[in-house]
Amino acid sequence: MPVLVDFDTMPQLFTRLADFYDGQDRAALRYKDKYTKEWVAISWEEVQRQMQGFAGFLHARGVRSGDRVAILSENRPEWAITDMGTQLLGAVNVALYTTLPAAQAQYIVEDSGASVLVVSTTLQERKAVEIFDECPELQQVVTMSDPEEPQGYLLEWDEALEEGWDYWQEHASELSPLAERVTPDDLCALIYTSGTTGEPKGVMLTHRNLCSNAKAAHQRVDFGPDDHHLSFLPLCHSFERTAGYAAVLAAGATVSYAESIDAISKNLPEVCPTVMISVPRLFEKVYNTIAKKVEEGSAIKQKLFNWAVEVGRRHALADPPGAWLRAQYRLAHRLVFSNLHEKLGGNLRFAVSGGAALPQEIGEFFQAAGITIIEGYGLTETSPVLTISPMEKPRFGTVGHVIPEVTVAIQRLDDNEIIGQVSGEDYPTTVSTDEGEILAKGPNIMKGYWKNEEATRAAIDDYGWYHTGDVGQFVDGYLAITDRIKHMIVSKGGKNIYPGPIEEEFKTIRWIDQLLVIGEGREFLTALVVPDLEAVKEYARAEGIDFSSEADLVEHRQIRALFDRPFKKYSREAASHEKIRNFTLISEPFSVENGMLTPTMKPKRRVIEERYSDVIDEMYAAFRS
Repeated sequence: MPVLVDFDTMPQLFTRLADFYDGQDRAALRYKDKYTKEWVAISWEEVQRQMQGFAGFLHARGVRSGDRVAILSENRPEWAITDMGTQLLGAVNVALYTTLPAAQAQYIVEDSGASVLVVSTTLQERKAVEIFDECPELQQVVTMSDPEEPQGYLLEWDEALEEGWDYWQEHASELSPLAERVTPDDLCALIYTSGTTGEPKGVMLTHRNLCSNAKAAHQRVDFGPDDHHLSFLPLCHSFERTAGYAAVLAAGATVSYAESIDAISKNLPEVCPTVMISVPRLFEKVYNTIAKKVEEGSAIKQKLFNWAVEVGRRHALADPPGAWLRAQYRLAHRLVFSNLHEKLGGNLRFAVSGGAALPQEIGEFFQAAGITIIEGYGLTETSPVLTISPMEKPRFGTVGHVIPEVTVAIQRLDDNEIIGQVSGEDYPTTVSTDEGEILAKGPNIMKGYWKNEEATRAAIDDYGWYHTGDVGQFVDGYLAITDRIKHMIVSKGGKNIYPGPIEEEFKTIRWIDQLLVIGEGREFLTALVVPDLEAVKEYARAEGIDFSSEADLVEHRQIRALFDRPFKKYSREAASHEKIRNFTLISEPFSVENGMLTPTMKPKRRVIEERYSDVIDEMYAAFRS
């Protein structure tokens, strides 16, 4: 579906949408008031006033084109207003994860040279106060909460908007034209990579990068003015920034901001979104919760559920479904699937999944239930979308078709020869290739890494190809991802093993929350397993297993036996070098807070292996003995 207004820069998008909806009292953004507990709509007229007000504030404080404005905030309207005001001046948004400790926030603010930092809660304000003196170019902190301690550089959000609105009105003739002076090749955003190894790198994304990507997504995904998105993935992540912010607004749709990640299940039926943009983790949790209830239900309920899923799968594959199948599907929906739809708001047309691989079993289940999950693939450096599954013909286990204006190639790993490539304009195509590194070209490829020419040259070769570091292949024109090159395990016997697909095998196991495959330089594979502690505790209570702590529980022989079964089942069917010969249950989950996950929820493999080095050594010693 085409975008509602044409745009080549982000300020053009915002100002032209405001002009399009002027006088219509159309809701652009929504949030839940923490006092009244009611959802409040912000019209495009009010959005325009606030973004001009914040732009006026920034300009009054000396921010000009190319200057950096940092924001440390959860998803909320103020995040969008900060970005919009920044873009009106041609300045650059530097967004930070709220989970970052003060030291890492300091690195990004200092490295980017941001002169203004906008923070949300008291917790984020404390970080700003802690790092202020260590960031020489930082001049102003704007806080959305009441300042704990008055500081000369601290200003409340409402005061900044009021000051800026007065300034904008006084200097409107000078400020209004600035939005149209921004060019597509100007820098729009600095998004710092998660940094699984070394310091984060600032990815420089231009207006052309982000706008071309949002518009290309519209040619593959059916967004429209009647759509409504509940935003909960961090806006500082490129996936939500492009898909859940720029692309949704470009459709003329409305964005509601979830109260928090923990409140999603409560907010979904309140907001009733038509579109949900998420990472696989959410769909995995929903699926596992359903599977758990079915397993605990009666034989009749299990049989009914399995019948409904089978009917749903046949209905999804039929082209078109016959009258009898349609009747069966209506019954399956009423008896089984309607509850799932209600929990997701009852109005969902489709969902989008990105950021990691979605297990095929989960994608097929949701499709059977009448909820199509559209998978996408990309990286921060590609703004981020490279491929999207076709809505009418998704193929689970792949990440879809290359988007318009983008070309994706597969480069063989042993001799660096390109063995196949597909452009977005090539479809329909049935190109298939062997595995290799995924390369990409297009208007969405980053300008480079901020103040890091060496890293830029390593990422973008002399022919203009961006090297993703991911391994994959084309299958009938669909791109399939294997794993990251740097995650590849080389066993002691010289076998190359990608752990990602193996770890995905266990994502639908009820008892398993997280899993990391180990085996670099070893004779065989093992695994560190974080159990779903709530599920395991329920099992223990039902079986009369006594335990004094979670650590005590995971060491119990009956609990160990519970996990033995899925591992033995997997290893019976796996290739010899991919069998998991031993595993250890650990009670502490991998998290951002303990340093074992990146802010984008990816495991820091080296950190985890170092943390559990003694446990890993014991696993191998125990198996040999």
